[in-house]
Amino acid sequence: MKIVILDGYTENPGDLSWEGFEKLGELKIYDRTPLNDEEEIKKRCSGMDIIITNKTPVTKNTIEANPGIKYIGVLATGYNVVDCTAARKKNIPVTNIPSYGTEAVAQFAIALLLEICHHVGHHGQAVKNGRWESSPDFCFWDHPLIELAGKTMGIIGLGRIGQKTGKIAKALGMNIIAHNRTQNDAGREIADYVSLDELYTGSDVISLHYPLTSETEGMINKNSIAKMKNGVIIINNSRGALIAEQDLADALNSGKVYAAAVDVVSAEPIRGDNPLLSARNCIITPHISWAPIESRRRLMSIAEENLKAFIAGKPVNVVN
Repeated sequence: MKIVILDGYTENPGDLSWEGFEKLGELKIYDRTPLNDEEEIKKRCSGMDIIITNKTPVTKNTIEANPGIKYIGVLATGYNVVDCTAARKKNIPVTNIPSYGTEAVAQFAIALLLEICHHVGHHGQAVKNGRWESSPDFCFWDHPLIELAGKTMGIIGLGRIGQKTGKIAKALGMNIIAHNRTQNDAGREIADYVSLDELYTGSDVISLHYPLTSETEGMINKNSIAKMKNGVIIINNSRGALIAEQDLADALNSGKVYAAAVDVVSAEPIRGDNPLLSARNCIITPHISWAPIESRRRLMSIAEENLKAFIAGKPVNVVN
């Protein structure tokens, strides 16, 4: 069994082990594969039975050019990098990692919110730069400081991560409302379910935890922003394309939206012309919500178990 990992570095930059995969077959690991070089991708998949990818696209052309492919495993929850329809037609199961980073991603969403509220990094650096030492007062702050208790968080997408985020926000004294495609008792224990319009008009903070679909793409746009409270805060560490980025930038620059913090953008790595780069009061981090070693260790373990299950003839976490 020949296994290739097309882009292993972000999952394992050296602090984990590929030993579990090595036990399952002859393993070839690439730290990175050029995302836009389909010929190179085809070449690296040539002669391989098992394809493991994170963000390297596995297209219809790549699948058809390599008839020996028997299985494609994605080292992530999102699997849009694989042409699942083409794989299904060839009876190739595609698997993903459905739940590994709930705690880490929820924690990061709150970290983004707290940074907006307190600008801890900025003020910590200001102290090291000598500004407190030279201050005529016993304290100083350069940005408004925000208390969250009593404010309302609107969560769009109340799945595992949305629920965990809501629990943490509730512990901070926030009121939680939520919109989700389905409702359940676990969600009701955390939030009051409302319509999207009610969420837009009633939230002081909006946190996005929705999957990206044709219906949700660009859902945060000039029309939905117009319904929001003046001075709303927007957090997104779900999918970048949920936001129409120029519309959000315009709202930040006008002050309609007080601040935004995003860990994801529509094209990654971020492009230099992304309007959020120059927008007022916008924090951008490089898609790292998922990346604590604890969650990456869980991801690795699930990916190994996915492949073991396929080899045993009982595939799990199949998305096609």
